[in-house]
Amino acid sequence: MKNLSKSEIVDTNLIKNNIMNVKRIFGTILTLLGIGGLIYVGNGLITKGVANMPIIVVGIIGLLFFFAGISLVKNTKDES
Repeated sequence: MKNLSKSEIVDTNLIKNNIMNVKRIFGTILTLLGIGGLIYVGNGLITKGVANMPIIVVGIIGLLFFFAGISLVKNTKDES
């Protein structure tokens, strides 16, 4: 096994922190898309202006995005 120098260890930690930040940002984007989808579904159900099948599909996708984003943000460790 190769001994790592201090600069290589710092570079490895920097890469890990950047990956964690990307996961957190992606989780936030998924959560916001899910909230947007759920608001669209709620608005469509209240106004009855949208057909039922597209509302159901958008609602399911919105729920998936919302819960996937929340779990991604929650399970990403903060190593700063």
